[in-house]
Amino acid sequence: MSYPTLAGRTAVVTGAASGMGEATARLLAANGARVALLARRAGRLDELAAKIGADGGQALAVAVDITDQASVDAAADRVRSAYGQVDLVVNNAGVMLPNPITAGRLDEWSRMIDTNLTGALRVIRAFTADLTGAAAAGRTADLVNVSSIASHVVFPDYAVYAATKAGLTQLSAALRSELGPRDVRVTNVEPGLTETELGGHIDNPELAEQLGGMFAAIPALTAEDVADLIGYTVSRRREVNLRQLLVLPTRQA
Repeated sequence: MSYPTLAGRTAVVTGAASGMGEATARLLAANGARVALLARRAGRLDELAAKIGADGGQALAVAVDITDQASVDAAADRVRSAYGQVDLVVNNAGVMLPNPITAGRLDEWSRMIDTNLTGALRVIRAFTADLTGAAAAGRTADLVNVSSIASHVVFPDYAVYAATKAGLTQLSAALRSELGPRDVRVTNVEPGLTETELGGHIDNPELAEQLGGMFAAIPALTAEDVADLIGYTVSRRREVNLRQLLVLPTRQA
């Protein structure tokens, strides 16, 4: 779909090197937004920025580690130097590392918490002043957090991942009470089964096979489906906040 009201907006998309982040960045740029692409894999970002440019869009590749506040702050400074004040932030970066809690995988727990929850907070910290400033100037301002159906549906062996996403969902609700009165819209998106790279991070063969079985049984969402939902959401008139979006494949209960 086409979203002409996105033209002229300045967006930041984390986790832009692949999956939902890449698809969202491409959609925003195709509709006239300037898009800062944030992720760890610089090579992938450069390729995406080149593709967007070849298609007539504007994109800035910014390699960043969202588990490092100094890295996030440096990225924010670079974005503002290139594009000015940001009015749209899509917090999409995340990692999914399921294992039984009895496995005691502190390394995985720390990585998920630091990326999925604290990482999102670091990005919010870096760009909140931009969003409130844009809103005060009469422009549309959006913070979109990409959570998961796992935030409120129980999946055995995904406890810590689910806890980080539940935390992000609750954070979105709380931020809405703080930022909504300042005309900044906060949207929480909870996709169900979606084709992304997340499953490739799993190091438990049994759980990897289980997830593969789900994809075989259920026609999954595509990254573009989620990107289109985000595009629709942030293109509404500034007085309308689609606060909580739950999107599932038709066959996923």
